[in-house]
Amino acid sequence: MKLLRYVLLLTLTGLLGGQPALAQAPAPPPPDVTPAQAAKLIRKRQVVVLDVRTPEEFAAGHLAGARNVNFKGSDFAQQVATLDTAKTYLLYCASGNRSSKAATLMREHGVRKVINAGAYKELQATEPQIRTD
Repeated sequence: MKLLRYVLLLTLTGLLGGQPALAQAPAPPPPDVTPAQAAKLIRKRQVVVLDVRTPEEFAAGHLAGARNVNFKGSDFAQQVATLDTAKTYLLYCASGNRSSKAATLMREHGVRKVINAGAYKELQATEPQIRTD
C-alpha cells in the first residue's frame, strides 16, 4: 500500500509540473583519462580522435584532426565496423555521456582500444595543449 501511495505521489508531482526524483537524468560517467592525459596522447599521435557529437556540433568547433562519427546517427554501427581494430581511439562529446555509450558499443563490436576522454569543453580548456578547429 505504501508503494502504491509513493507511485501516485510521483505521478501527481509530474502532472502538477514538479520534477519527480526518478525523472532526473543521471550524470555522465567520469572519463577514462583527464584532459591533460588526453592532450598528451593526442600530441604523441598515439590515438585516433573521434568526436561522437552531431555534425552540427562538430561544425561549431572540434579538436584538430578529429573525425566526426555521429553517435546519434543511424549509421553509427556501420561506421564503427569500418574502424581498424588494431588502433586506439579517443572519444569525446559534449558532456561525456555519448562518448561513454559510444565506447561501450565500440567494445561490443570488437574495437577493444577505446578511451572515453569526456567533454569537449574540458578538453578545449587544456589549450594550448590541444588545438581546436
